[in-house]
Amino acid sequence: MAQNFDLTGKVALVTGATYGIGFAIAKGLAEAGATIVFNDIKQEFVDKGYANYEAAGIKAYGYVCDVTDEDAVAELIAKIENDVGTVDILVNNAGIIKRIPMHEMKASEFRQVIDVDLNAPFIMAKAVLPAMMAKRSGKIINICSMMSEFGRETVSAYASAKGGLKMLTRNIASEYGSYNIQCNGIGPGYIATPQTAPLRERQPDGSKHPFDSFITDSKTPAGRWGDPEDLAGPAVFLASDASNFVNGQILYVDGGIQAYFGKQP
Repeated sequence: MAQNFDLTGKVALVTGATYGIGFAIAKGLAEAGATIVFNDIKQEFVDKGYANYEAAGIKAYGYVCDVTDEDAVAELIAKIENDVGTVDILVNNAGIIKRIPMHEMKASEFRQVIDVDLNAPFIMAKAVLPAMMAKRSGKIINICSMMSEFGRETVSAYASAKGGLKMLTRNIASEYGSYNIQCNGIGPGYIATPQTAPLRERQPDGSKHPFDSFITDSKTPAGRWGDPEDLAGPAVFLASDASNFVNGQILYVDGGIQAYFGKQP
């Protein structure tokens, strides 16, 4: 059974994996034997990523690339194939969120979120699929969200993009499953990352942030925020032979939020 989860000899490209969720997933894949490739939009971010991988004892290959630029992505994949090898595992992790009430949001801001969170995974998948088809083997993991299922105030663009990403995941599975390519998604719950740190800050009186209390005391059966490392095991599963007959699914790693109606006030 252990060999089903062994990623030795596999090349895993995790977009935006310089820190946080992407880094935790990449670290998990590396510990399972994969060779890690990552990117970010600026060299300074790639350099910070290198420092994080080095501190973790992981040899990784980093590249500067804007994942919304189709030509740049084609060049990136060509470089990876030349420097490291063909991509066996793609994790579409790079993403952004803009918390703006819909009636105040500019169309350009909406388009930017869609571009990064939905168009970029399409571009990345499109770039790696030909080699996967030729090998008749490949794993694509899209980082979706609970907002693939739920609506919430101020995240109209993000929820729209992640809902679209869920359906892109299912369509890739449908269109390329006959090539032995599996495309699945991971839907993180509320994860303790730098982006969510303001929602967990103590109030001036020492009390918990209201949103922190809402998540841990009312909405999450696990009673806590998730750690980025909580996503590593699911990612290894979806990247490995253990999931060869799992396709088009979204694995929600949310501490039970979607199974729970919520605590009675």
